[in-house]
Amino acid sequence: MKKIIIWLILILIININTEAATLNSSSINNGVKKAEYPDSKDVEPRVNQYDETTALEAGIENTIEVNLDDCLRLALGNNPRIQSAMQDVFASDARIKQVWSNYFPQFSWQSGYSRIRQLQLSDVFRENLIYNYWVLGQISGSQLLYDFGVTQNQATIRKLDNEGYKIILTGTINDVVYNVKDNYYNLQYAIEAEKVAEQTVKEFEVFYNQAKAFYKLGIKPKVDVTIAEVNLSNSKLTLIQAQHAVKIATAKLNNSIGIPHTTKFCISDKLRFNECSINLDKAIEISQTSRPEFHLAEVKVEQAKQNVKLVKKTWLPQFNTQGQFEVGGRHPDSNYGYSFGAYINFPTINGMLIKHEIREARSLYSKEQANAINTKNNIYLEVQNAYYTLDEKRNKIPVAYLGMKQAKENAELSSGRYKAGVGDSTEVKDAQVEYENSQLTYLYTMYEYNSAKANLERSIGKNIAEEVILQKN
Repeated sequence: MKKIIIWLILILIININTEAATLNSSSINNGVKKAEYPDSKDVEPRVNQYDETTALEAGIENTIEVNLDDCLRLALGNNPRIQSAMQDVFASDARIKQVWSNYFPQFSWQSGYSRIRQLQLSDVFRENLIYNYWVLGQISGSQLLYDFGVTQNQATIRKLDNEGYKIILTGTINDVVYNVKDNYYNLQYAIEAEKVAEQTVKEFEVFYNQAKAFYKLGIKPKVDVTIAEVNLSNSKLTLIQAQHAVKIATAKLNNSIGIPHTTKFCISDKLRFNECSINLDKAIEISQTSRPEFHLAEVKVEQAKQNVKLVKKTWLPQFNTQGQFEVGGRHPDSNYGYSFGAYINFPTINGMLIKHEIREARSLYSKEQANAINTKNNIYLEVQNAYYTLDEKRNKIPVAYLGMKQAKENAELSSGRYKAGVGDSTEVKDAQVEYENSQLTYLYTMYEYNSAKANLERSIGKNIAEEVILQKN
């Protein structure tokens, strides 16, 4: 037995020396060519000489460390959608004051000069009766006393309109918060995916160097070096894509915050599993009190109801007082006059028009009632969909984690077998690619869960108190 082992060792030494001599021989051209199999450092992606900092040197590019709460605070103060919705609230509040102005006195001032020739008098007296008429100043004032609740109804409609814009502002904030959360989690995923790509490049560099060394020693064929080189190149292409995915995710987050040209963010935390223990019945109950669209539908119904009351009062009169004082005459200050009184102003009545305006207002009122029911049904469906989606993503996490763990063990075993000289290059490649994909699958499942949780919060209109459970790396 000892003799057999000694003979095997001698044969191996002779083969290694023979292979080394063959590689150094110029007559046999099967050595490792530098052009075909360059070192890993020679195929690294070239870095542009003008990086982001240089390109944006004239701007306000900074790199700051932020978390989700920081991004939400920035969005609430900078997102233009929120600013636009807020201005609608201010404008609708001003329209309420405009309606109430009907009960404030109205004044007007007039001055003028006229040269008059009375046609009829001139014809009767057979002479031209021409005279000047001056109005040095004419002050008129009027005051609405009572209009049978028309102004009151108009003000009520404006108040409901203002309440609607406030609810729309709340809904806008709700949507912005969801977009910021989703883009924040997407950036976290992109950063983690970039790390996975970097690690994969390192693993394939090790594989490439091993394959090249084994080929030089004659232990492995040349095809192993080719396979390792292809794998290394593909992993570097994936890394480039991952790096650009981080930039795109950062741009999306900046845009959702409302400061697209300002900052390059450095995320201070990783993707986490935030447990959500809310049940479906509780989610629906919260949505009925917190979801802005619920309240907006009710406001629109009440607004349509007030509009029916307003249309019914279009034939009612108004009580007004009016006064006037003027100075003028043939000369600017030759005389003065005044008038004052109280009046009842009846509108022009068209019975058929009023009848069909009331019918239209009632139809619109019924329409808003139906729309309110439809809105509540849609919100109920949306909450259900968001809840079941969250439940699905929650159940996928442990399965994806187990798959990643198994793929990691398989990759380590394949790499160890190859180092021992008994493994296959294709086996190593498949195991490493499978491990990379399993990591990305797990990370994407984590992103999907967090995004689904943010969507459930948006669908019920309220943040869910969370219990943070950190996953093991």
